[in-house]
Amino acid sequence: MPLRKISIYSLGLAAVLSSCSGKKEQEKTVYENTKFAGQHDNTVHLSDQQLQSVGITLTSIQDRKMEKQIILNGKAEIAPSYLSSVSSIMGGHIKSINIINGSHFTKGQILAVVEDPQFIQLQQDYLVTRAQQEAARLNLDRQKDLNISKASSDKTMQTAQADYSMLNATLKGLEEKLKIIGINAKGLHTGNIRSKINIHAPFTGFVSKILVNNGQYINPADTLFELINPAGLLLELKVFENDFNDVKIGQQIAVYSNQNPEVKAAASIVSVVPAIENGGSATAVAKLASSHSEFVKGMYINAEVNVSNRYTQGLPNESIVSFENKNYVFEDLGQSNYKMVPVTTGITDSQFTEILKADILKHKKIVCKGAYSLLMMLKNKAE
Repeated sequence: MPLRKISIYSLGLAAVLSSCSGKKEQEKTVYENTKFAGQHDNTVHLSDQQLQSVGITLTSIQDRKMEKQIILNGKAEIAPSYLSSVSSIMGGHIKSINIINGSHFTKGQILAVVEDPQFIQLQQDYLVTRAQQEAARLNLDRQKDLNISKASSDKTMQTAQADYSMLNATLKGLEEKLKIIGINAKGLHTGNIRSKINIHAPFTGFVSKILVNNGQYINPADTLFELINPAGLLLELKVFENDFNDVKIGQQIAVYSNQNPEVKAAASIVSVVPAIENGGSATAVAKLASSHSEFVKGMYINAEVNVSNRYTQGLPNESIVSFENKNYVFEDLGQSNYKMVPVTTGITDSQFTEILKADILKHKKIVCKGAYSLLMMLKNKAE
């Protein structure tokens, strides 16, 4: 039977299948699950000639300050205080609607017109009360003059004073009611009484929902429209656990949408929720530096966070080798023996790579130059 090479994958599968004893083995690296010729570990030994040829140099875990760019993703939302439900102060029939869903409006713009006879009655009550108040004022002045000459009793003057005060209070109340529905009481007279009132926009923004139609009767408690104030746009971003300590309030970030990644807007972190959820991430909230029509409620967005002078631990780039999408380093065991150790890497630059949970390598000698050669030797030995 001809000799055949056995792949690392096949040997690893055989090792897994042979472990069906009911006991769950501790997770191992791909090399630790592989049966090497004469060995079962992930070490390699170099002869003196090989050692001289490879030219191995050693290093150890180092402290560094590095720059890091974190990519966050999330959605654009509106702060609750910037979502408004608009209703009419008084009930009536919808006479006209001047907006559509999604349309832009400006502060003070007429959104709708409401009509009802009670508006006429309110204006009429005001004008009648105003006339009565003027008559009461004149009567009070007359009673004061008569009381001075004792031609009128104190009681009569007090009654006139009470009548004037009561009508004055009633007039002020009616004046405020008219003000609320948008009618200027000071300019009101019998020639400009109207049956309609206007519903004005309280701010500049966009229409989210229209909940009424022409001719519909509405009560004061009914919501006519839901409006969005874009000034309240917030960006809710997911921050993974490994990046949590690098994202802080006040950091400047660049935000862009999936549709237009080249168009970036400036924003800043305004809040970081101090809790890691079940998905392994926390939430950071950012606010745009200025209004940007590119971003709307519900849109998926991305953000770049640049962290400068980040204090971390790591190794020179050439110390780290990759195999089957995993990263490893080689530990010097002495006497020309080297053991491959799996590591989790973080940020990297042109010379240095961060090692997460670097304590496992503390006080150990790590191969710098020659790490790739050791990987090839170990792989060839496995084959």
